[in-house]
Amino acid sequence: MSDTPIITVTRNGPYKVQNVTGITLSDGTEGEAKATMFLCRCGMSARKPFCDGSHTRENWQE
Repeated sequence: MSDTPIITVTRNGPYKVQNVTGITLSDGTEGEAKATMFLCRCGMSARKPFCDGSHTRENWQE
């Protein structure tokens, strides 16, 4: 697997982010970077910037 960060836009869902070494949150603190993360794109997540599945419950579509 490549060490290059990869961001994939999923259909009617979050951004799939892979191979990142860090993430800075909106308040300036460092969030926990994982091998694969899903970032909210619909704006409804209670765990922003991370996806919590709200897009599915609310039938969000891009």
